[in-house]
Amino acid sequence: MIGRLTGTLVEKSPPTLCIDVQGIGYEVDVPMNTLYALPEVGQQVSLFTHLSVREDAHILYGFSTREERGAFRTLIKVSGIGARMALAILSGLSVAELAQAITQQESARLTRVPGIGKKTAERLLLELRGKLGADLGNTPQAVPAGSQSDILNALLALGYSDKESQAALKKLPADIDVAAGIRLALQGLVR
Repeated sequence: MIGRLTGTLVEKSPPTLCIDVQGIGYEVDVPMNTLYALPEVGQQVSLFTHLSVREDAHILYGFSTREERGAFRTLIKVSGIGARMALAILSGLSVAELAQAITQQESARLTRVPGIGKKTAERLLLELRGKLGADLGNTPQAVPAGSQSDILNALLALGYSDKESQAALKKLPADIDVAAGIRLALQGLVR
């Protein structure tokens, strides 16, 4: 099993990336939250991975945090939820938001994800109760609107706590774009 890839980001073609690892280019499908957190093409990147082996294909999925990979693995165990649907769920909701929706049994939040209907949302809530949510810890207290929300989700997906992420977000200008905001926030968190 391939558990992690570290290499040079060669290409971004959402939702697929190409990562060069010592001369071998790995195609990796990622959720949008992970894609937003990635550096520019040509930079080093490290992703936690999940290898899906089917009769007709071997597909590699990548995630910026262990929690995101764990949520993906939990989602694909739900009947009727395949890898593509799990990727769509993690693209529409951060792990913290998904955990909060499961904990609070909010099917309306899940149905906002494209491809998730009322019955699928209810099945997710039923099958994931106790498996996803309570064990994921802190969820964001208040999610700001617009690019601030995307920046917050990216920081949470990278493994920073809600407290650290909210503090970094407060230091950013309100009208900053997502990519620049993530870079500035990370610079402040790394120091």
